[in-house]
Amino acid sequence: MKEENNALQEIKSLVDKLNKYSYEYYVLDKPTISDKEYDLLYDRLLNLEKSTGIVLDNSPSKRVGGEIIKEFKPFNHRKRLYSLDKTKSKIGLINWVNKIKKLCNNESFNMVLEYKYDGLTLSLTYNEGKLISAATRGDGLVGEDVSEQAKTIKTIPLTIDYKGLIEMQGEAVMKNSVLEKYNKSASEPLKNARNAVAGAIRNLDPKVTAQRNLDFICYNVGYSDYQFKSQCEVHEFIIKNGFFASDFFFSSDDIEKIYEKINEIDKKRKTLDIQIDGAVIKTDDFSLREKAGYTDKFPKWAIAYKFEADEVTTILKDVIWQVGRTGKLTPLAVMEPVEIGGATVKRATLNNKNDIARKKIKINSRILIRRSNDVIPEVLGVTQDYDDSKEVKIIEYCPVCHSKLFDDGINLFCENMNCTAQILCKIEHFCSKSAMDIEGLSEKTIKLLYEHNKIKSIPDIYCLTKYDLIGLEGFKETKINNLLNSIERSKKVELYRFIYALGINEIGLKTSKDLAVHFKSFPDFLNCTFESLMALDNIGDIMASNIINFFELPENKNLISRLFNAGIQIFYKENEDKQNFFYGKRFVFTGTLLNYKRSEASKLIEDNGGEIQSSVNNSTDYLIAGSDAGSKLQKAIEKGITVLSEDEFINLLQNNS
Repeated sequence: MKEENNALQEIKSLVDKLNKYSYEYYVLDKPTISDKEYDLLYDRLLNLEKSTGIVLDNSPSKRVGGEIIKEFKPFNHRKRLYSLDKTKSKIGLINWVNKIKKLCNNESFNMVLEYKYDGLTLSLTYNEGKLISAATRGDGLVGEDVSEQAKTIKTIPLTIDYKGLIEMQGEAVMKNSVLEKYNKSASEPLKNARNAVAGAIRNLDPKVTAQRNLDFICYNVGYSDYQFKSQCEVHEFIIKNGFFASDFFFSSDDIEKIYEKINEIDKKRKTLDIQIDGAVIKTDDFSLREKAGYTDKFPKWAIAYKFEADEVTTILKDVIWQVGRTGKLTPLAVMEPVEIGGATVKRATLNNKNDIARKKIKINSRILIRRSNDVIPEVLGVTQDYDDSKEVKIIEYCPVCHSKLFDDGINLFCENMNCTAQILCKIEHFCSKSAMDIEGLSEKTIKLLYEHNKIKSIPDIYCLTKYDLIGLEGFKETKINNLLNSIERSKKVELYRFIYALGINEIGLKTSKDLAVHFKSFPDFLNCTFESLMALDNIGDIMASNIINFFELPENKNLISRLFNAGIQIFYKENEDKQNFFYGKRFVFTGTLLNYKRSEASKLIEDNGGEIQSSVNNSTDYLIAGSDAGSKLQKAIEKGITVLSEDEFINLLQNNS
């Protein structure tokens, strides 16, 4: 009996500790022990539960997923879950505010602003402090009981401090980083985070739910035997009872300030790790909500501000193959035109032939596409096949030069160095802003010059004369002079730009800068060895081999020789301003900057002699923390690394200018 009591006490102690550590890790994003230490405690708990048969209600072992259930049972919500009225304009918001004001004798009223998550709504019922059920929204009155699936979500508390009967509402979500990691090893990739959540929750096997590593973000109380007075009070209750709540919660009685915050959210939403498709504005005071009431579909006291969609569906009409400067072929989806992110798009990338197979892409099927920032959209997957859907044919010959393609198992390559498509892409890359920065040599102009036999290779650019350009479409005297002057200016070029301009496979702009800093002259870089390259940080065997092989090819030796004969002068500019605050220091970014894109801020640091790192380590000098800072912030604090706010970063830039 004594041994059993001792075991029970140890089980209780282990459960309390493990739940505390899980809360710190998953909710607060501030882990206090290592994964290894957690695993040792968890394994000890499993052994004790197995030997004693004692499994507490809030044991973390209940989160792994039980047996497959036969079907979902209907669940009657104690209080209806409404959808939300929507607007996409400031005028729509103002009209909504004016309607509420009529109920307040035209006096101001407090509003709260929260993210509108793009996931799956869940309602969790607790009684006597224990989770007794979880259900989907369904039609708002009746949902599906998904209790076993919900228990696998680590940010859903199995027990809470509040002992009354209460329904907690929120959104099940899958973080973008989790989706990306899942798809790397998945036999069939998930289309997007929203579909991944729906497929996980509405799966009869809870173990599938557990594998998706979902999160639950709580934002509301539905039914409760306690009478809340405001949304602010609800928000405090959510946090106090251990739920994962958004770190964004804004309150104001000024619609202009609310709208300003909405615009801030829209700007930074693509940098968030969780998908949001808008913002929700609610009246804070619950007594005002009672006065406003409901329509048949939604509450009058709340409204959703919807952002432009980043994901839409359309019909795939064809797949064409585009040849790049390295000879790699990229399949492009040709689609029925569709509006996405404020632009009309007709094409989207399919990455490679394996991507087509993994996503089961078919012509004439309806596909889901996503557009991030201003890059070409990506096909995420198929949403519906039709009777006339057909397989995508994987080509065997180059669509431009008709050479037999090489298949490396993932990608297709055209190995013909004289392929017109490759030549044009190489010239375009050489002239680009980050390389030789020859203004006026756009893709269209390069193609025009090539078709009129004015240039056939990169060095031919430096042989162009005024007489070559006279008479060509669009070329008048001013344009001719501007182009020739730009070509002449490009002859004097920084080392890193020239390295990048050569177009060595896998050698991007950052690596080009690293190589320039190390070798400091082009002759030294030209005579590098495999061993000397492998000794550098961030240079692997593939990169090193690509560099050595590039310089060994006769056509590349000829290219470099002709460029020098044309008058190319390469120089290395070392930042000698050792008094500059940024010089020689290493920086890491976390969170969202409101005044700069991450790439812009990184360039400013690098231009001042600093270095950008992707993660916090012992060599990091400063962490620059924007809003929604993640685990990097805690790691920096633990290591004693100085943390700079965005305002402090801006002040340092201004003082060093």
